[in-house]
Amino acid sequence: MKIKWLGHAAFALTAADGTKLITDPYVPGAYDGAVSYDRITERADAATVSHDHADHNGAELLPGRPPALKGTGPFTVKSLRITGVETFHDPSGGAERGKNTIFIIEIDNLRIVHCGDLGHLPDEATVKALGRVDILLVPVGGLFTIDAKGAVKLVERVKPRLVIPMHYKTHKLGFQIAGVEEFARLAPQVRRLGRSEIEITAENLPQETETWILEPAL
Repeated sequence: MKIKWLGHAAFALTAADGTKLITDPYVPGAYDGAVSYDRITERADAATVSHDHADHNGAELLPGRPPALKGTGPFTVKSLRITGVETFHDPSGGAERGKNTIFIIEIDNLRIVHCGDLGHLPDEATVKALGRVDILLVPVGGLFTIDAKGAVKLVERVKPRLVIPMHYKTHKLGFQIAGVEEFARLAPQVRRLGRSEIEITAENLPQETETWILEPAL
């Protein structure tokens, strides 16, 4: 399968059979231009939406307007199986910014967990609900989500084989959140790949947890 980081919390996940899912597509220009990633032009079979904020809920702007998957499901999109786990967008049980959905995406014998705008460290029941985590897509920028230290604690709890950070400040994101540097300093086995897309299978996953930092495609 292929994983392409489009930008922010948006990834294009493409199965070997061509089925494509886009996670948390942003609205270009949202928040007075703070979200300045380019418009997503890839066609997808569906999009997951972790919560209803403009930097995550732009599914209706995608080509062909694919179905937007919200909540816990479960959902089936051709060869993909997708389940949501309810969490919160803040450390106050949703009192500040509401609920957030973590999506478990089963694709080509891999389990990918997209954390959305997770704002707290999940409890043991939530960690158990996630089950085996092969690839963790985790926010690291803080303020609206867990920060670098929180993300590292989450990695230690769920023990993924591969970690890909997201939702941090870049030259195309004007939010006053942290960049990826602190997470890169704290995370296990960091590799800066210098590209936006990887191809990975269950057979060539790292044997022990590694962190791969991608470049945004848009």
